[in-house]
Amino acid sequence: MKKDSKIYVAGHNGMVGSAIMRQLQAAGYSNIICKTSQELDLRDQSQTFTFFAEHKPEYIFLAAAKVGGIIANNTYKADFIYDNTAIAMNVIRAAYEHNANKLVNLGSSCIYPKFANQPITEDSLLTGALEPTNEAYAIAKITAVKLCRYFNEQYNTNYISLMPTNLFGYMDNYNLETSHVLPALLRKMLLAKALMSGDLDFIIDDLKKHELGFGLDKKIKAGELSIKDALASIGIYEDHIELWGTGKVLREFLFADDLSDAAIYFMNNVDAREAGEITNIGTGEDISIHDIANIIKNKTGYKGELKFDHSKPDGTPRKLLDVSKADALGWKFKTDIKTGIELVLKSLK
Repeated sequence: MKKDSKIYVAGHNGMVGSAIMRQLQAAGYSNIICKTSQELDLRDQSQTFTFFAEHKPEYIFLAAAKVGGIIANNTYKADFIYDNTAIAMNVIRAAYEHNANKLVNLGSSCIYPKFANQPITEDSLLTGALEPTNEAYAIAKITAVKLCRYFNEQYNTNYISLMPTNLFGYMDNYNLETSHVLPALLRKMLLAKALMSGDLDFIIDDLKKHELGFGLDKKIKAGELSIKDALASIGIYEDHIELWGTGKVLREFLFADDLSDAAIYFMNNVDAREAGEITNIGTGEDISIHDIANIIKNKTGYKGELKFDHSKPDGTPRKLLDVSKADALGWKFKTDIKTGIELVLKSLK
């Protein structure tokens, strides 16, 4: 990319898209195009094609997606498969129709089989059954991968698909109904810490910034539930926090700014023929939910107990990516998990 190239960041208000925007701007790229979802509904083919016809972006970062944690993925399956498939179909086709130079498609490691051999290599795709709780989202992301591959094969396009591990970072989703595990842990412990210390001002400010989910926000506003009772209904108490599952499952976490760094690196330095169908992006290191919860407990200063509810689902037992291909292509992560958590916590205070 040249500094004045037309660059479209789809999903620029999200955690990953905003990180890409920050890094592009910091590097001096001056011709970045972005639209909010209210201004441009990428699920709508007509709107998407009209946008591409008007702006003709040369380089596209496809970071737009409907995302969520285990509860959201398992509850809104139709929305997750429809919205994400539509976005991918429309953007990838429009990029081809209007002669974009290159596209980087950002997917998810949930595309891999639930019981894939660990660490997961790129050739594990479609070799086994998916995790049922996020199957709908995974199928949509697999469709995006295959679209990129087949457009490359049929039309000689230069579309790359990067598959990141579990992400966290600035501008994360803290709605406890739809968030991923790490931001949910961060918020639960900050709220529980405030309960323990009687810091009602912190809790009120937090509720203004982020919805709790589960319809609780409306009930609090209507006076049907006290804040304390609302928090208790989702496992947040003064002296303990209830967490889903056994805590034994293993997860790999990547700071979102590292993914944006990878996306820009691959856009500038790697072609589709080198990257192949997919390239894993991660740290190559995993940690149990129990241990990550205790790291967050330590970093937030919460003094209560963590209670794991074994009756709730754990999800995939382990999900560690083999990142040897990304290493060979010249990219490696920079931010360790503890540093990333510290950076996020600073942004929340």
